[in-house]
Amino acid sequence: MKAIELIGRWPVPSPAMAVVGPEGLRSRHGSFYTVVRWASVTKLFTAYAVLIGVESGRWTLEDPAGPPGSTVRHLLAHASGLPFEGPTPITLPGRRRIYSNIGFDLLGEFVAGKTGQLFPDYLKESVLGPLGIEAELRGRPSEGLVGGVIGMARLASELLAPTLLSPTLLEEATTVTFPSLPGMLPGVGRFDPLEWGLGFEIRGAKSPQWMGQNNSPATYGHFGGSGAFLWVDPVARIGLCVQTGREFGPWALESWPILSDAVLAEAPGR
Repeated sequence: MKAIELIGRWPVPSPAMAVVGPEGLRSRHGSFYTVVRWASVTKLFTAYAVLIGVESGRWTLEDPAGPPGSTVRHLLAHASGLPFEGPTPITLPGRRRIYSNIGFDLLGEFVAGKTGQLFPDYLKESVLGPLGIEAELRGRPSEGLVGGVIGMARLASELLAPTLLSPTLLEEATTVTFPSLPGMLPGVGRFDPLEWGLGFEIRGAKSPQWMGQNNSPATYGHFGGSGAFLWVDPVARIGLCVQTGREFGPWALESWPILSDAVLAEAPGR
Protein backbone atom coordinates (compact mmCIF):
# COMPACT_ATOMS: atom_id res chain seq x y z
CA MET A 1 0.00 0.00 0.00
CA LYS A 2 1.23 3.50 -0.80
CA ALA A 3 2.40 5.73 2.03
CA ILE A 4 -0.34 8.31 1.41
CA GLU A 5 -3.02 5.61 1.62
CA LEU A 6 -1.53 4.31 4.87
CA ILE A 7 -1.48 7.62 6.73
CA GLY A 8 -4.94 8.45 5.39
CA ARG A 9 -6.32 5.40 7.22
CA TRP A 10 -4.84 6.25 10.61
CA PRO A 11 -7.39 6.99 13.38
CA VAL A 12 -5.93 10.43 14.12
CA PRO A 13 -7.48 13.93 14.00
CA SER A 14 -4.93 15.78 11.87
CA PRO A 15 -2.64 13.47 9.86
CA ALA A 16 0.12 15.23 7.96
CA MET A 17 3.26 13.94 6.28
CA ALA A 18 6.23 15.49 4.52
CA VAL A 19 8.91 13.55 2.65
CA VAL A 20 12.14 15.41 1.93
CA GLY A 21 15.44 14.93 0.18
CA PRO A 22 18.60 17.05 0.08
CA GLU A 23 16.90 19.22 -2.54
CA GLY A 24 13.93 19.94 -0.29
CA LEU A 25 10.31 18.81 -0.20
CA ARG A 26 9.47 15.78 -2.34
CA SER A 27 5.89 15.07 -1.36
CA ARG A 28 3.29 16.08 1.20
CA HIS A 29 -0.05 14.93 2.47
CA GLY A 30 -2.69 16.14 4.86
CA SER A 31 -2.86 19.09 7.23
CA PHE A 32 0.47 20.53 6.14
CA TYR A 33 0.12 23.89 7.91
CA THR A 34 -2.03 22.85 10.88
CA VAL A 35 -0.33 23.97 14.09
CA VAL A 36 0.05 21.22 16.70
CA ARG A 37 2.38 20.44 19.59
CA TRP A 38 5.61 18.81 18.55
CA ALA A 39 6.35 17.75 22.14
CA SER A 40 9.80 16.12 22.33
CA VAL A 41 10.56 16.67 18.65
CA THR A 42 11.39 20.10 20.10
CA LYS A 43 14.61 18.57 21.43
CA LEU A 44 16.01 18.35 17.89
CA PHE A 45 15.57 22.10 17.43
CA THR A 46 17.01 22.87 20.86
CA ALA A 47 19.99 20.62 20.15
CA TYR A 48 20.57 22.25 16.77
CA ALA A 49 20.53 25.69 18.39
CA VAL A 50 23.09 24.54 20.97
CA LEU A 51 25.29 23.04 18.24
CA ILE A 52 25.18 26.29 16.26
CA GLY A 53 26.59 28.00 19.34
CA VAL A 54 29.38 25.41 19.40
CA GLU A 55 30.02 26.00 15.71
CA SER A 56 30.33 29.75 16.24
CA GLY A 57 32.67 29.38 19.20
CA ARG A 58 30.32 30.84 21.81
CA TRP A 59 30.71 27.71 23.96
CA THR A 60 32.02 24.16 23.68
CA LEU A 61 30.61 20.71 24.17
CA GLU A 62 32.89 20.33 27.19
CA ASP A 63 31.62 23.40 29.05
CA PRO A 64 30.18 22.49 32.47
CA ALA A 65 26.37 22.34 32.41
CA GLY A 66 23.86 20.54 34.59
CA PRO A 67 24.86 18.62 37.74
CA PRO A 68 28.46 18.42 39.00
CA GLY A 69 30.72 16.68 36.50
CA SER A 70 28.24 17.08 33.65
CA THR A 71 28.88 19.01 30.44
CA VAL A 72 26.91 20.30 27.47
CA ARG A 73 27.81 17.02 25.75
CA HIS A 74 26.33 14.98 28.62
CA LEU A 75 23.07 16.94 28.59
CA LEU A 76 22.66 16.62 24.81
CA ALA A 77 23.31 12.86 25.00
CA HIS A 78 20.97 12.17 27.97
CA ALA A 79 24.00 11.05 29.96
CA SER A 80 24.15 13.69 32.71
CA GLY A 81 22.67 11.44 35.39
CA LEU A 82 19.52 13.58 35.67
CA PRO A 83 16.14 11.82 35.78
CA PHE A 84 13.27 12.23 33.33
CA GLU A 85 11.97 15.06 35.50
CA GLY A 86 13.39 16.73 38.60
CA PRO A 87 16.70 18.41 39.44
CA THR A 88 18.34 15.70 41.56
CA PRO A 89 20.75 13.34 39.72
CA ILE A 90 20.19 9.62 40.17
CA THR A 91 23.64 8.55 38.97
CA LEU A 92 26.96 10.09 37.99
CA PRO A 93 27.44 11.59 34.50
CA GLY A 94 28.39 9.12 31.79
CA ARG A 95 27.07 6.03 33.60
CA ARG A 96 23.62 5.50 32.06
CA ARG A 97 21.44 6.87 29.28
CA ILE A 98 18.55 8.44 31.20
CA TYR A 99 16.13 10.23 28.91
CA SER A 100 15.75 13.61 30.59
CA ASN A 101 13.41 16.52 29.90
CA ILE A 102 15.02 18.56 32.64
CA GLY A 103 18.42 18.10 30.99
CA PHE A 104 17.21 19.90 27.86
CA ASP A 105 15.55 22.61 29.94
CA LEU A 106 18.94 23.19 31.58
CA LEU A 107 20.48 23.54 28.11
CA GLY A 108 18.03 26.39 27.54
CA GLU A 109 19.18 28.01 30.78
CA PHE A 110 22.83 27.47 29.80
CA VAL A 111 22.31 29.20 26.46
CA ALA A 112 20.43 32.08 28.09
CA GLY A 113 23.28 32.57 30.54
CA LYS A 114 25.88 32.59 27.77
CA THR A 115 23.99 34.86 25.37
CA GLY A 116 21.98 37.12 27.65
CA GLN A 117 18.90 36.25 25.56
CA LEU A 118 15.78 34.39 26.47
CA PHE A 119 16.08 30.94 24.95
CA PRO A 120 12.99 31.34 22.68
CA ASP A 121 14.63 34.44 21.18
CA TYR A 122 17.94 32.65 20.63
CA LEU A 123 16.15 29.66 19.08
CA LYS A 124 14.34 31.95 16.66
CA GLU A 125 17.53 33.84 15.80
CA SER A 126 19.74 30.79 15.34
CA VAL A 127 17.45 28.11 13.85
CA LEU A 128 13.84 29.03 13.16
CA GLY A 129 14.50 32.32 11.40
CA PRO A 130 17.38 31.21 9.15
CA LEU A 131 15.44 28.10 8.06
CA GLY A 132 12.16 29.98 7.52
CA ILE A 133 10.34 27.89 10.13
CA GLU A 134 7.11 29.39 11.42
CA ALA A 135 7.00 27.72 14.81
CA GLU A 136 6.85 29.11 18.33
CA LEU A 137 8.36 27.89 21.57
CA ARG A 138 5.53 28.00 24.07
CA GLY A 139 7.13 26.68 27.20
CA ARG A 140 10.05 24.37 27.84
CA PRO A 141 13.08 23.86 25.56
CA SER A 142 12.49 20.13 25.98
CA GLU A 143 8.95 20.02 24.59
CA GLY A 144 7.40 23.42 23.92
CA LEU A 145 7.47 24.01 20.15
CA VAL A 146 4.23 24.24 18.19
CA GLY A 147 4.00 24.44 14.41
CA GLY A 148 3.00 22.74 11.20
CA VAL A 149 4.72 19.74 9.67
CA ILE A 150 6.27 22.08 7.10
CA GLY A 151 8.52 23.37 9.88
CA MET A 152 9.80 19.91 10.71
CA ALA A 153 10.34 19.31 6.99
CA ARG A 154 12.61 22.34 6.76
CA LEU A 155 14.80 21.04 9.56
CA ALA A 156 14.93 17.60 7.93
CA SER A 157 16.08 19.17 4.65
CA GLU A 158 18.73 21.11 6.56
CA LEU A 159 20.01 17.91 8.13
CA LEU A 160 20.41 16.31 4.70
CA ALA A 161 22.23 19.34 3.27
CA PRO A 162 23.45 21.46 6.21
CA THR A 163 23.85 25.20 5.84
CA LEU A 164 24.01 26.24 9.51
CA LEU A 165 26.43 23.55 10.75
CA SER A 166 29.59 22.13 9.26
CA PRO A 167 29.28 18.56 7.98
CA THR A 168 31.93 17.58 10.53
CA LEU A 169 29.94 18.80 13.54
CA LEU A 170 26.68 17.38 12.19
CA GLU A 171 28.37 14.00 11.73
CA GLU A 172 29.57 14.12 15.34
CA ALA A 173 26.07 15.02 16.52
CA THR A 174 24.51 12.11 14.65
CA THR A 175 27.09 9.52 15.77
CA VAL A 176 26.63 7.59 19.01
CA THR A 177 27.98 9.58 21.97
CA PHE A 178 29.12 7.66 25.05
CA PRO A 179 28.75 4.26 23.34
CA SER A 180 27.51 1.19 25.22
CA LEU A 181 25.32 3.06 27.71
CA PRO A 182 22.13 1.17 28.59
CA GLY A 183 18.88 3.04 29.05
CA MET A 184 15.11 3.22 28.80
CA LEU A 185 13.36 4.90 25.87
CA PRO A 186 10.00 6.04 27.30
CA GLY A 187 7.07 4.32 25.65
CA VAL A 188 9.26 1.91 23.67
CA GLY A 189 11.45 -0.17 25.97
CA ARG A 190 14.79 -0.79 27.65
CA PHE A 191 17.86 -1.16 25.44
CA ASP A 192 21.47 -2.12 26.04
CA PRO A 193 22.88 -0.09 24.47
CA LEU A 194 20.49 2.82 23.92
CA GLU A 195 22.16 4.63 21.02
CA TRP A 196 22.03 8.43 21.10
CA GLY A 197 24.02 11.26 19.60
CA LEU A 198 24.02 14.94 20.56
CA GLY A 199 20.26 15.40 20.76
CA PHE A 200 19.48 12.83 18.09
CA GLU A 201 18.23 9.31 18.78
CA ILE A 202 20.09 6.88 16.53
CA ARG A 203 18.28 3.82 15.25
CA GLY A 204 21.07 1.30 15.62
CA ALA A 205 19.73 -2.22 16.07
CA LYS A 206 16.87 -1.47 18.46
CA SER A 207 13.83 -3.72 18.50
CA PRO A 208 11.04 -2.79 18.94
CA GLN A 209 11.51 0.40 16.98
CA TRP A 210 9.39 3.41 16.05
CA MET A 211 11.35 3.92 12.81
CA GLY A 212 11.09 1.54 9.86
CA GLN A 213 12.51 -1.96 9.75
CA ASN A 214 14.29 -0.95 6.55
CA ASN A 215 15.76 2.30 7.85
CA SER A 216 19.53 2.09 7.98
CA PRO A 217 21.12 1.75 11.45
CA ALA A 218 22.51 5.27 10.92
CA THR A 219 19.01 6.81 10.77
CA TYR A 220 18.52 9.51 13.39
CA GLY A 221 15.66 11.64 14.65
CA HIS A 222 13.13 11.95 17.45
CA PHE A 223 9.49 11.35 18.25
CA GLY A 224 7.16 13.24 20.55
CA GLY A 225 4.40 12.26 22.93
CA SER A 226 2.01 14.38 20.86
CA GLY A 227 2.19 11.84 18.03
CA ALA A 228 4.78 13.66 15.90
CA PHE A 229 8.10 12.37 14.61
CA LEU A 230 11.03 13.25 12.37
CA TRP A 231 13.69 10.93 11.06
CA VAL A 232 16.49 11.32 8.52
CA ASP A 233 18.14 8.33 6.87
CA PRO A 234 21.60 9.49 5.68
CA VAL A 235 22.11 6.31 3.66
CA ALA A 236 18.84 6.57 1.70
CA ARG A 237 19.21 10.39 1.68
CA ILE A 238 15.60 10.89 2.67
CA GLY A 239 13.70 12.32 5.61
CA LEU A 240 10.17 11.77 6.90
CA CYS A 241 8.18 14.14 9.12
CA VAL A 242 4.76 13.27 10.53
CA GLN A 243 2.29 14.85 12.90
CA THR A 244 -1.05 13.38 13.91
CA GLY A 245 -2.68 15.25 16.78
CA ARG A 246 -3.03 11.95 18.67
CA GLU A 247 -0.97 11.12 21.73
CA PHE A 248 1.79 8.56 21.27
CA GLY A 249 0.83 5.01 22.24
CA PRO A 250 0.87 1.39 21.03
CA TRP A 251 -0.93 2.47 17.85
CA ALA A 252 2.16 4.48 16.88
CA LEU A 253 4.60 1.60 17.35
CA GLU A 254 2.34 -0.46 15.08
CA SER A 255 1.73 2.19 12.41
CA TRP A 256 4.86 4.31 12.17
CA PRO A 257 7.32 1.58 11.08
CA ILE A 258 4.96 0.44 8.32
CA LEU A 259 4.64 4.00 7.00
CA SER A 260 8.39 4.53 7.20
CA ASP A 261 9.09 1.39 5.19
CA ALA A 262 6.51 2.42 2.58
CA VAL A 263 8.17 5.83 2.20
CA LEU A 264 11.59 4.19 1.81
CA ALA A 265 10.22 1.77 -0.79
CA GLU A 266 8.82 4.67 -2.83
CA ALA A 267 12.07 6.67 -2.76
CA PRO A 268 13.80 7.26 -6.11
CA GLY A 269 16.31 4.55 -6.93
CA ARG A 270 14.76 1.98 -4.61
